[in-house]
Amino acid sequence: MCKNETMMQYFEWYLPNDGLWWRRCAAKAANLRDLGVTQVWLPPAYKGASQADVGYGVYDMYDLGEFDQKGTVRTKYGTKDEYLAAIQAFHKADIRVFADIVLNHRMGGDATEDVFAVSDSQEDRNVTIDGTRRVKVWSRFDFPGRDGQYSKFRWNHTHFTGTDWDEYSRSMDRVFRFTGKRWDPEVDPEHGNFDYLMGMNVDMDNPVVVREIQKWLEWYIELTHVDGLRLDAVKHISFPFYKKLLPYIRQQTGLAMPAVGEYWSGELDRLLKYLDRVDDGMSLFDVALHYNFFDASQGRRDLKHIFDGSLLQARPQNAVTFVDNHDTQYGQSLQSFVENWFKPLAYALILLRQDGVPCVFYSDYYGNPVRSLPQTPNLGKLIKIRRWYAYGEQSDCFEDDHLVGWTRAGDLEHEHSGLAVVMSDGEPGKLTLSLGERHAGETFFDALGGCPEPVTLDENGIAAFRTQGRSVSVWMQKPAFEDIIINE
Repeated sequence: MCKNETMMQYFEWYLPNDGLWWRRCAAKAANLRDLGVTQVWLPPAYKGASQADVGYGVYDMYDLGEFDQKGTVRTKYGTKDEYLAAIQAFHKADIRVFADIVLNHRMGGDATEDVFAVSDSQEDRNVTIDGTRRVKVWSRFDFPGRDGQYSKFRWNHTHFTGTDWDEYSRSMDRVFRFTGKRWDPEVDPEHGNFDYLMGMNVDMDNPVVVREIQKWLEWYIELTHVDGLRLDAVKHISFPFYKKLLPYIRQQTGLAMPAVGEYWSGELDRLLKYLDRVDDGMSLFDVALHYNFFDASQGRRDLKHIFDGSLLQARPQNAVTFVDNHDTQYGQSLQSFVENWFKPLAYALILLRQDGVPCVFYSDYYGNPVRSLPQTPNLGKLIKIRRWYAYGEQSDCFEDDHLVGWTRAGDLEHEHSGLAVVMSDGEPGKLTLSLGERHAGETFFDALGGCPEPVTLDENGIAAFRTQGRSVSVWMQKPAFEDIIINE
């Protein structure tokens, strides 16, 4: 029997640095299965530049919390053994694990090297603002705590293209591009060329580097048995890189190894161009749709046009949809947190429709006490509804700017499946929708509780379904409604 896939990003930026996260993941695996989650995206598991590192300041990718390096054995999330046990717990619960893969940069070098470099503008990396000079950079990665276990590879300045820190001048107002190196031309055009992001920028043109990455990823997959990859910062990495790497890894491992890339741009054309360059070898997070949700929550976009310019609309088979993530949280560099009132609408728009794979954010489901943010109301119900009841042919009614809806007709594989969704970003309203003659005479109830009076469909399976103002209602058959309410 086919089932709807739902991913959960099982972490957020402000988790405590207590080393207990992998244990918490293992403890929650069965609960997530019962909720209807089928995939989890876990944070980067390897050693960062400090124990508190969220995982994106990569130091040693072979150290999963096993060696005493950077003042710690464990990572922020725990030890290697605890990480492997968490993956096993998810697998036991029939949940696939997506590992966060950060290849663009390295941070926390063990020693400096003197290198000749030119200075390029931070605002336009195609503009050189200073000639060749000697700089002192943290480009030596010797990993003394690991002492050659798993890999004897040592990083030095020849494996990088540049950095933004010079120990001599102690300045970060420019980017230092090492002599004989170039910024890769096939990257995102922001800042003229967005090859450089942070730290020591890995040189993907260097065949020695590429081979080491291949060896590491083969080792990592064999050790951890992860099921898929979340690829960080792909817009900063040479576009042909993953076009070659992903087929190689799939061939070497014999695994399907699905991948979803983070190309952070709200411009659909850039997302489509990247997918073309990698031969559709991965999915992408639908950043354009996220910004549509953000704008709608701010009153700058209506519901009728909520999908316009989104990857979900243009290439749904490659779209992983989301409402928020760790980077859009308050206080983060890409802060664009969708307003709380709109989140139930946004989640209904990604969870209860037929296209795309939705990704639920940890903080939206559990709340975020560090930032005093509540749980998104009814999110657990929406996930469950997707898993067991959001099936069948989809019919849309997106004719009004502020009141929209759709139906899913249900199918024979999923008992009591089929539903009607109505939402408003303004006043209360109702829409006349059809679920088909198969549902003629059935009584439907609002599983989210906003409209307590039931609705009975006519002999053609048609009825007027209501919703409250700035709200969403999900209408379901009585047995399905009772299942959702009883098992909440």
